[in-house]
Order: sequence, then structure tokens, then C-alpha cells
Amino acid sequence: MSEREDPAQPLLLASASPRRRELLRRLGWAIELHPVTIDENVLENEEGAAAVLRLAQQKALRALSERPGRVILAADTLVVCQGQVLGKPVDAASAHKMLRTLSGRWHEVITGLALLDARGKLHADLSRTKLRFAKLPEEEILSYLRGTEPYDKAGAYAIQGAAGWFIEEIRGSASNVVGLPYETLRRLIALAGIKGPSLQPRDVEG
Repeated sequence: MSEREDPAQPLLLASASPRRRELLRRLGWAIELHPVTIDENVLENEEGAAAVLRLAQQKALRALSERPGRVILAADTLVVCQGQVLGKPVDAASAHKMLRTLSGRWHEVITGLALLDARGKLHADLSRTKLRFAKLPEEEILSYLRGTEPYDKAGAYAIQGAAGWFIEEIRGSASNVVGLPYETLRRLIALAGIKGPSLQPRDVEG
């Protein structure tokens, strides 16, 4: 094996997230999507950092059980504000509550990444980014909730979408807030001895 493992098959992404797929394809990686189903509930008294690492690793290992011998990447993202862990809202009422909690406050976006090399060795790490929301008028929250954007996002917002209007300050990795921290992935592929991306963007629809 060479110094850098060069998988013959595309990177297996254990996620259905179009945002993560797009971020990887922008780097030039060939991607195969393989969404997995696990219980994504945060455990009682579990901190956000511990939860994202546990869930990312569980997703990677579930994908490994279904597609052995592949290089697999899994991720999980949560938002933490005032000690509350905010996952994906279950309905408009929970999304409204999350945005009210975030309004005018600093919060933290935490993403856990888990990378399995072709031999099944697991490498995992996380990324943290702090953001400050503007004070949101009720009419802005209600207008945002009329769209589809909030409902499959941790914390009920997508910074790369209309919710970018809400952000007043960001400290840390911007790609982390979208759900795939490049700096953490870069460390993991180095640890795993996996060849990095081509840096020649691929067609996102390909």
C-alpha cells in the first residue's frame, strides 16, 4: 500500500444530506450516498459534543455493517444554546421555540465526524463554531417558518440559506455550520492515511 491509501471506489457518505454531498463534491471527491437509520435522540444528560461523536460513529459503523471494505464518512451536527441541545425540529412549534431561544444570543454549532478506512479502522473528531444571532422580530421568525428550510436542520436554521440574514457574528469554521467541517476532515484523512481530494470540483448532480 502507498503512503496515502487511494480507495478504488468512491467515498461512501453515510448521510442523505445534500449539503454534505455538495461540500465534498466541491473538493473533487467522488461520492456514493448510503444513508443509514439509527436512533438520533440525544441521551438524558448527554452533552452536545459527546452526542455528535457518538452518533457519527454509530452511523459510520452501521454503514460498515452494510457495506464492508469501503472508506466511509459519517457526520452529525447539533446546536447548543444556553445549555440546551437543539437538534432538528419535529414541527413548526418546536422550530419556533428554537429560533426564539437563539434570538439575540450566542450559540455553538458542534459537528462530529467519523471516518472509517478500508480496513475498518475508525477515526473521529469534532468541530465547534460560535455564532451570534440578531434579535429576531416575531414577523421574521414566522416568515422564515413558512418555508421548508428550517425543518431538517439542527437548530431550525440553515446559514447557507435565508437564515444567513440572522447571523451577526461567527467565530470558527464556516463549513462546520453547514455540517461538514473541512479542517476536521483534513485532520482525519491525514490520520487515516487516505488520499485527499482532487480539488477539481465535480458536478453536484453527477
